[in-house]
Amino acid sequence: MQTMKIILAPMEGLADFWVRQALTDIGGYDWCVTEFVRVSGTLLPAKVFYRWCPELQSAACTRSGTPVHVQLLGSDPSCMADNAARAVELGAPAIDLNFGCPAKTVNRHGGGAVLLDEPERVHQVVAAVRNAVPATIPVSAKMRLGNLDGELALDNARGIEAAGASWLTVHGRTKSQGYRPPAFWDRIGLIRQAINVPVIANGEIWNEQDASRCLQESGCDAVMLGRGAVSDPFLAQRLRGEVEYRGWPHTLQRLKVFITELNGSGSDSQVSGRVKQWLNYLRRDCPEAEALYQQMVRLRRPEEMLALL
Repeated sequence: MQTMKIILAPMEGLADFWVRQALTDIGGYDWCVTEFVRVSGTLLPAKVFYRWCPELQSAACTRSGTPVHVQLLGSDPSCMADNAARAVELGAPAIDLNFGCPAKTVNRHGGGAVLLDEPERVHQVVAAVRNAVPATIPVSAKMRLGNLDGELALDNARGIEAAGASWLTVHGRTKSQGYRPPAFWDRIGLIRQAINVPVIANGEIWNEQDASRCLQESGCDAVMLGRGAVSDPFLAQRLRGEVEYRGWPHTLQRLKVFITELNGSGSDSQVSGRVKQWLNYLRRDCPEAEALYQQMVRLRRPEEMLALL
């Protein structure tokens, strides 16, 4: 698995600047993607792009030098095109388009996975963005298998390819399936066989065994890690064979650095909430993280958390 590409997923409400920095500091990622920048009828000012992607002010890379692609979410081709051009002007090295978000608020306003019911609209959005940015800037898309079902999966994938996308990331579930296991990697494989651009497999990759099965069933040579990357900060490196299992002491040290650097980036409650969010994922497979979570759950100040550690 050493030669495959590994990408850090654009997890809304989770994979922000601080988490991207922490995970890419550990290493193993070819690039990462921002949380979606929501586009709705206006050309967004630069400050909005800097808010969601502070890395634009440092050559669009994390501290470790990992490139950061900007993801846009919206349904109006012209407006999406204008904002993609703005993001590139600000330094985005690539544009990713979100056709997979399952959030009800987003879907009610015609964005995210609900667009998969309209393959022609999906095609129009990708084509407009592709035409609006320089040919040297990759334009990619991320989709689920479908909205309520997967009947239009191939239509959407073919439309995305025909619009000029450089690659396609597929989350192996429909919107209606949410995040319930399993992810249908074999259905990602059907999409890969139907188009000629690279396909990146995403969904339910928590460990090396999952990654191996995903590659085998999908036929892909690239994976996007989401929640699995947060629950195991060393997963990308282990998939590359660069490290053996890293135990709790190594993870705990990374958590200390995360809290220290995050402190002061928001209110005490905001910072402590983010720490508990990550610790909640860490306890999935780690009893030590579970014990620490129970001690930290009532703490409200980062200083208290560091004192406990």
